[in-house]
Amino acid sequence: QVQLVESGGGSVQAGGSLRLSCAASGYTYSSYCMGWFRQAPGKEREGVAAICAAAGSTYYAADVKGRFTISQDNSKNTLYLQMTSLKPEDTAMYYCAAARNRNVLRDIFSPSGYNYWGQGTQVTVSS
Repeated sequence: QVQLVESGGGSVQAGGSLRLSCAASGYTYSSYCMGWFRQAPGKEREGVAAICAAAGSTYYAADVKGRFTISQDNSKNTLYLQMTSLKPEDTAMYYCAAARNRNVLRDIFSPSGYNYWGQGTQVTVSS
């Protein structure tokens, strides 16, 4: 099993930046892709960014492309989401997730493609 723990959330003003971290432990070698999702009150969980090392690919939702960057530090077994130019619309609970096989590539931002989830970290962006 893979355990994921997010950190780095907080409150910032519009235009500010945050870096989210997701520390992974357990059988992390089984993770084919990792991703960041977010969920705002009253809305569905949506994919934000994903990285698939085996496929050598990164993916971004249209509304965050150019503002957010997903990366991994393999030596630390940590996933990051660098968020810049934050907008109030980015306010949500952010979750990291891991997919254990390449089937996730059929729909990279489908939550059902991910097998392990962190507890979430809150990001609040004020106007």
